[in-house]
Order: sequence, then structure tokens, then C-alpha cells
Amino acid sequence: MATLKASIIISVYNRFDFLQLVLAGLEMQTEQRFEVIISDDGSHKQFVAQLRQVCQASPLQIRHNWHADDGFRKNQILNSSISLALGAQLIFLDGDCIPHPAFVAEHLTLGGDGRCLAGRRIDISDRLTRQLTPTKVRQGILQNPITIAGQLADFLTRRTFHFMNGLYVTTTLLRSYFNRKERGLLGANFSVMKADLQAINGFDERYTAPTFGEDSDVEFRLRLQGINIIPVLNIAVAYHCFHKLLPRPEVSKALYEQVVRDKIAFTPYGLVKTA
Repeated sequence: MATLKASIIISVYNRFDFLQLVLAGLEMQTEQRFEVIISDDGSHKQFVAQLRQVCQASPLQIRHNWHADDGFRKNQILNSSISLALGAQLIFLDGDCIPHPAFVAEHLTLGGDGRCLAGRRIDISDRLTRQLTPTKVRQGILQNPITIAGQLADFLTRRTFHFMNGLYVTTTLLRSYFNRKERGLLGANFSVMKADLQAINGFDERYTAPTFGEDSDVEFRLRLQGINIIPVLNIAVAYHCFHKLLPRPEVSKALYEQVVRDKIAFTPYGLVKTA
């Protein structure tokens, strides 16, 4: 087996149909020196049974990290997955975001000590999402010029969003142009060295709502640690499957504001509990 370079940590909760598409995208990566850790915040028994079958048949090296459903505990299961990870570089991907074939290669090429890569995603239309199957993803439907033209049409009619984020570019000039501005970290598509994330003690498990916890907070503390947030727009490309927007309560806003005031990179509520 080739030397393991990265651990891809995929956050999931019950959407097996989307996860199948994500795994199909990972099968087509130009760089295969990675493992996959399914970071599962309490999916139901049917999901677990379906995933077990996929793991047995998949060419990917997959581990399923599950804990019981007890509300939104994404940061807790993410920390558990970080502890399990064997790769030196951790690539975080949501279970509804299909990676471009060069996704892993780009993260590995551009990442490294002291660097956190901040990617983005195109929000593909409901029309295209319903057309997708694992086989079509493996065949490259998302990179097909006809599909791209269709997404442009959907963008013009407000059915696809962030269309430009779905364009993968290879020329140095365009890469520099698209990434000339500083960008924040998006939890659905970023990578960082495991040692750098351990230095801030991982994710803060006090965040129990889908809002600030797994991106804004960890980004702020990585910056305090001296980690550079490097934008990789149009380089590390992911395709976000359409679904209804989930509620995003602001119950964690006060917690995040306190973290900003305290300016302490190491959380005592993370990988190692020191509080």
C-alpha cells in the first residue's frame, strides 16, 4: 500500500444518498494516498447498515466513526475522528460535498506545516442533484462541459449559487487572481496539518448548534497560533448537493464572541479536556 498522506474526515448525518456521491468522487481522485473517516453524528440504523455494505465493497480505505444521536455534537465526533486519523494532513469535507478529481492532490500539494487551506464549494441546482448517481459521478458528469453550461443557465435563473466556485483552474495567473483576497475558513472544505490542529486542541465541543463552531471558531484560534489561512478558491473544488437550508440558530454567538475577547488559541474543551 502506498504511504498514507492524508485523512479525509467527512461529516455526516443520515443522508446516505449524498454520501454515496461523495465517496464516488473520492474513488476518482488523481491522488489516492489517503484514508477516509466517516465522522457520523448519530445517523440511524439503516444508514449504518448501508454504509457497512459500501465499506466492504469500496476500493477506498474507509472507517466509520459513529456516536449516538444526542443533538448537534458535530465538534465532538470531529475531535474523535482527529484522534483516530493516521494521516499527517487532515482534509475536512461535508457529506453532501462531492470533490473534484484533483481535490486531494491540490490539498496535499499546497498544504503543509503552518498552512490551513480554505476551499469553497459551488451550490449545484436541485435539477442537477436529482440527476446524480455514483456511476455518473465516477464518469465525470460534474466536469462535463455540457453540465457546466447547464449550471451556468441555472445560475442565471437563481437555481445554482456560487457558480464560479465550481470552475477548476490550472494556470498560475488565474489561480493568483481568484485568490488575491483573504478568505475565511469553511468547515465543508478545508485542510490543516494534524499537528497544527492538535496545537489548539482541536474543535471546541461547547458549540452545539450549526453556526460558528466548526469554522469561525477554529479559524480564529488557528490564526492566534500563527497558522496562515490560505485561500484555494477554484483549486480545491467541491460541489454541494442541493437540499433545503437548515436552521442556523445564534445560540453560540455569545460563546464565540467570548473566545474572540479572550484571544486564547488552546481550547480546554477540545481533544483533551483540561477544564
